Amino acid sequence: MKKFLAMLLALVMVLSLAACGGDKAEEPAQSGEPVTTEPAEETGAEVKVGLICVHDENSGYDAAHIEGLKTACAELGIPDSQIVMKYNIPEDETCQDTAVDLAEQGCNIIFSDSYGHQMHMQAVAEEYPDVTFVACTGDMAANSGLANFKNMFPYTYESRYVSGIVAGMKLKELMDAGKVSDPYIGYVGAFPYAEVVCGYTAFLLGIRSIVPEAHMDVQYTNSWYDPVAEGNVADALMAKGCVIIGQHADSTGAPSAVQAAKDSGKEVYSVGYNIDMLSVAPTAALTSAQNNWSVLYKATLEKLIAGEEIPTDFATGAKDGAVMISALGESCAEGTQEAVDAAWAGIKDGSLKVFDTSTFTCQPVSDGSYQVDGDGHVTSAFGLDTNGDWVNDAGEAIVDGAFQESVLRSAPYFALRIDGITELNNN
Repeated sequence: MKKFLAMLLALVMVLSLAACGGDKAEEPAQSGEPVTTEPAEETGAEVKVGLICVHDENSGYDAAHIEGLKTACAELGIPDSQIVMKYNIPEDETCQDTAVDLAEQGCNIIFSDSYGHQMHMQAVAEEYPDVTFVACTGDMAANSGLANFKNMFPYTYESRYVSGIVAGMKLKELMDAGKVSDPYIGYVGAFPYAEVVCGYTAFLLGIRSIVPEAHMDVQYTNSWYDPVAEGNVADALMAKGCVIIGQHADSTGAPSAVQAAKDSGKEVYSVGYNIDMLSVAPTAALTSAQNNWSVLYKATLEKLIAGEEIPTDFATGAKDGAVMISALGESCAEGTQEAVDAAWAGIKDGSLKVFDTSTFTCQPVSDGSYQVDGDGHVTSAFGLDTNGDWVNDAGEAIVDGAFQESVLRSAPYFALRIDGITELNNN
């Protein structure tokens, strides 16, 4: 009887524990045992994501964001019905109204894809503390004092440098064949912002790693997306004698112009941005510098889903697959793929520093943003602008003989004007 009562009591205790456990989360596993966590697909379905685009899918830059966010959401189990896209939102109060609309629609996290959006994102972040706002790109989050306002951007300078190697290999081939005597490069820039300056400087440094005497003219369109203006600037640069045209502009305008010039008999080539340009410049396009935005979107959304802190400034590059170049065009020089592979390997293992100060010189400046030695090599440079006057005044950026880009903050801050690059219309 005692044994029967003991067994009956034990059975009652087991049933009681089972009943209690039915309404509670599992107890943590003991040390050394695997911890069961809820799959991202289940929690991801509860997340609603908004994206504010400065243009639409016709802009290569915006198309890369749209595709990147969709890819990240698909991998995390966030259905299309939980993604709200807003297109052609200018960098003015319209962005603020749009961000409010997305917050009111129940978005847990809202991204914007253009620099000028960020001040409007910050304003709405103050009104909706339970919603996370991420400006890509931007530089205001760190000083905003807001826990729900973030910035993120990839190491675009890495892909710029590697695309420059592609251009340099072609330039050397042309010079060795006697087809080109002056290694003159043209660049279609959007605005004279650090993001653009950083990119075109890295591009020329990549070229100079193959052709040290290469020099470059930059002409700005003062627009992120203007196919006509970009084509006209490319034409103007080619008329001056530029044999390779790079770009930090969001349309196919420049590559299309280069292809037309090549078809007319000129020895000219193009290096694009954001998307593969072979469809519009099949024999003129060498490659394009590209960003894999899905890497940054996924990493950020994973933290949101897990309830983890999202970094105020998040940036990463080749080591995480966040930057790349497009397929090499048929006009690329022999040996280009091997040179590209070696460059990526050096960037990933740290042996190749894109902004190695021994590879470029600068003229002295009076604003104190950087210092040079007697040979013009930069010995010290600030990376942050603390008072909003567009002159960097804090944060040492030179470490171990190289400028550390996108380390002090995610948005590019390399604004040094190096020798060998001429801005034709920086005003």
